[in-house]
Amino acid sequence: MTEVLLDRDGGVAVLTFNAPDRRNALTLPMAAAVVEAVETCENDESVHAIVVTGAPPAFCAGADLSALGDAQEEGLRGIYASFLALANCGLPTIAAVNGAAVGAGLNVALACDMRIAGPKARFDARFLQIGIHPGGGMTWMLQRTVSKQTAVAMTLFSHVLDAGAAVQHGLVWQVADDPVAVAVQLAAGAAGAPRDLVGTTKETLRVTSGNVDHATAVETELRAQLASISSAEFAERLTRLRTRITSRE
Repeated sequence: MTEVLLDRDGGVAVLTFNAPDRRNALTLPMAAAVVEAVETCENDESVHAIVVTGAPPAFCAGADLSALGDAQEEGLRGIYASFLALANCGLPTIAAVNGAAVGAGLNVALACDMRIAGPKARFDARFLQIGIHPGGGMTWMLQRTVSKQTAVAMTLFSHVLDAGAAVQHGLVWQVADDPVAVAVQLAAGAAGAPRDLVGTTKETLRVTSGNVDHATAVETELRAQLASISSAEFAERLTRLRTRITSRE
C-alpha cells in the first residue's frame, strides 16, 4: 500500500497520509515519502498550493512508537524532515485536519500555513505523556501560532484542543464538515495567481512576520512589487483588465 498519496485538483496538490491501520503514524520511510512528495510539488509548475490531510480516522498520530523507541539523532531528524519539508515549502500549504493530530502529527499541522479542522479534529501535543521531550521545533511553531498560555497548557499540562477550541485559540482558521474540500477551495485562490508571485508573497509574509519594523516591511514589499510590475504576466493581466473595462463602457 502506498503510504503517501499525491493527487491533483486543478492547481492544488492533495497530499494524504495513507496508513489508517496505524492512524497515519509516521515511520522513517513514510517521512521520506512526504519529503519526496513536497519536492515533486515544488518542481511541478502546474502546482500552486498543497493541501495535507490523513486517511480516516486520523490526521496523523505522531511518530510510530515502534520506531521511536530505538531512535537516535539520525532517526529523529528523519521524522522531522517530513514536517520541515512543509515548513520550508515555497508553496502555500493548508492542513485539512480531519481527525487527531498528535505529537509529530501536531507538528505537521503547525508546519502548514493554515489549518482547516473537521468536526472530529483534536490537537494533542502528547510528548510529555509518553515521557519524551517535544521535538522538531514544536514549541517554537506553537508559540508563534497561539498565545503563550495556550502553548503552555498544551505542552506542559497536556491540554487537548478540539476543533471548536482550536478556532477560539487561533490554531485553526475554521471548522468544516469536509475540511479537505474547503481547504482545496481556499487553496484555489493561489492557483489563480501567478505561481512565482505566490511564492514571493509567501516569502514576504515570512520576513515581515519576524522582528521587523514597518519601514523595513515597506522596503521589502517595494522591491518585490517593482519586480512584479515588470513581469510579463502582470502586463498580460493588465491588458485583459483594461479590455474588460473598455467593453463595459
